[in-house]
Amino acid sequence: MDQANVLIVGAGHGGAQAAIALRQMKFTGSIAIAGDELEYPYERPPLSKEYFAGDKPFERIMIRPEKFWAEREISILLGRRVVEVDATAHCVNFENGGKFGYGTLIWATGGAPRKLTCPGHDLTGIHAVRTRADCDAMMQQLDRVQRVVVIGGGFIGLEAAAVLTKLGKHVILLEALDRVLARVACEELSRFYEAEHRARGVDLRTNVMVGRVIGEYGRATGVQLVDGEIIDAEMVIVGIGITPAIEPLATAGADGSNGVSVDDQCRTSLPDIFAIGDCAAHVNAFADNATIRLESVQNANDQATVAAKAILGLPTEYAATPWFWSNQYDLKLQTVGLSAGYDDIVIRGDPSNRSFSIVYLKKDRVIALDCVNATKDYVQGRKLVEARAKTNTAALSDALVPLKELLV
Repeated sequence: MDQANVLIVGAGHGGAQAAIALRQMKFTGSIAIAGDELEYPYERPPLSKEYFAGDKPFERIMIRPEKFWAEREISILLGRRVVEVDATAHCVNFENGGKFGYGTLIWATGGAPRKLTCPGHDLTGIHAVRTRADCDAMMQQLDRVQRVVVIGGGFIGLEAAAVLTKLGKHVILLEALDRVLARVACEELSRFYEAEHRARGVDLRTNVMVGRVIGEYGRATGVQLVDGEIIDAEMVIVGIGITPAIEPLATAGADGSNGVSVDDQCRTSLPDIFAIGDCAAHVNAFADNATIRLESVQNANDQATVAAKAILGLPTEYAATPWFWSNQYDLKLQTVGLSAGYDDIVIRGDPSNRSFSIVYLKKDRVIALDCVNATKDYVQGRKLVEARAKTNTAALSDALVPLKELLV
């Protein structure tokens, strides 16, 4: 049986960063990364942005060149999906056969796109935006597509809609809730982005539910809403969240429900097994010490470094500041902190100028910022979030007052 001192399952941001961090910290043992795709580790955010738009070739979104891994003696096992973990024997089983032993296991599998469950959900022509293969399948069909239905008004759906609009497609975006970004942002930001998309021709609808996907000869040709309306389209894109990919760990006995539970060093309840990234449920100080999962590159990378330090016996704990970004059209949104639970907001600048920030407050303390084309606020506001700064709202609302001057 092949084996490695450290086996990393998952070849995304977290898995790649864990291997890189181990070598940077002079770990001399053997390292292997098992990924279920046929690609070397690559960046995921550009899939719904620059890569999908054709602005960046695949080579430019690779996390490291292919030769990097060989030079650092990191084995990359492509097309190897782990379906079973034997925590007692310290080995995993692959879907296509074979076992692989480990001294320490890092689980970095992220999540699988949540699928529709309505009639017609299994037709061809329904796409997710999670892997290079997902995007390539859509890009190969775009020449024959004019109308696209995008289901889901989160960041993935909005980013895909922006790219498709730029490519000259007619986009109908359907959101079941009463506004886009409802789970992650205040109403003011939601309405701003709704207006921006509509101004560019997106038929953006809220409070609508898909009853079924309709099709001919096994291929999707549109959707039917629960009110009976039929929307024709040559392509359907679904962006309604992910399900953490934890089944083999859960079956092996790892604690957790919505993700694998980890401690502040990213250790699971199973011996010598860590979990990082989208699939790891952890206590987060920026969420008032609630147990959450963070689906972001920042979280994956920072947890990877924490796990690497823990494996090497170095003092460490996960306490990173959450941040996130989204590019849509010529709008760059930068977010720092976690806004869940806010009880007030302050808007800096004028949204009609397309450069402004929203400061989220909880009990008069700054807990997060959403900055649209306002990088200076994002950079300076980070310290306010980290300090849970208590400051006066009149000063916060004055865009001429630099945020760094409000840190006491």
